[in-house]
Amino acid sequence: MTHVHTPVSELRSDAVFHVRGLTKIYGEETATVRALSGVDLDLHSGELVVLLGASGSGKSTLLNILGGLDSPTAGTLDFRGRSLAEADERELTSYRRDVVGFVFQFYNLIPSLTARENVGLITEIARDPMTAEEALTLVGLGERMDHFPAQLSGGEQQRVAIARAIAKRPEVLLCDEPTGALDIKTGITVLEAIQRINRELGTLTVTITHNAAIAAMADRVLSLSDGLIVSEKRNASRAAVASLEW
Repeated sequence: MTHVHTPVSELRSDAVFHVRGLTKIYGEETATVRALSGVDLDLHSGELVVLLGASGSGKSTLLNILGGLDSPTAGTLDFRGRSLAEADERELTSYRRDVVGFVFQFYNLIPSLTARENVGLITEIARDPMTAEEALTLVGLGERMDHFPAQLSGGEQQRVAIARAIAKRPEVLLCDEPTGALDIKTGITVLEAIQRINRELGTLTVTITHNAAIAAMADRVLSLSDGLIVSEKRNASRAAVASLEW
């Protein structure tokens, strides 16, 4: 398999992320782990991209670096022409707060707060947020706003987490195995919420999964292995999430 490289001459002008030679090495001297081995990648406005790969392929490391949660060892990482690789901690904090929404496999909701209040934690610190009510309605939870996490199903809790991530109107939504803890029926409702956010808000959305069936919902599918993007596939059209089976 070959490493996919996009020639600079083919770059689209709406590249949100421009990544070249991205490398991440953990550890020191003899005890090192190479998580990324020179990734080349461009991500564009409004895209829904799925990152596929086995555990240990580098998916989460790549997502964490795109989200400003981790920094690369080497390589170029530009967000709208600004170098994230050279950003200081203050700039990265601002970037994480204002630009990126995160959704993880586990929901990390505060048990003593209602769905509305969990989302409200974000709207209080964001620059130009939607209301908690707007965000929860977007993910289909308009009727469940005043329920506590313990009163919600796993899929509903994950949709609260998505509402919390998108309430600040992020330019980028990064999802790490958002259906990993869910059964297929529940997972479908979560993926439908992610697809709706991408369509209606135009948010660049990158979703990690090890589940190849989910790839059909994306514009583009990037497969990772041993810290490299080993294949790229563009879907002629996005599959309706309800048609996915796994």
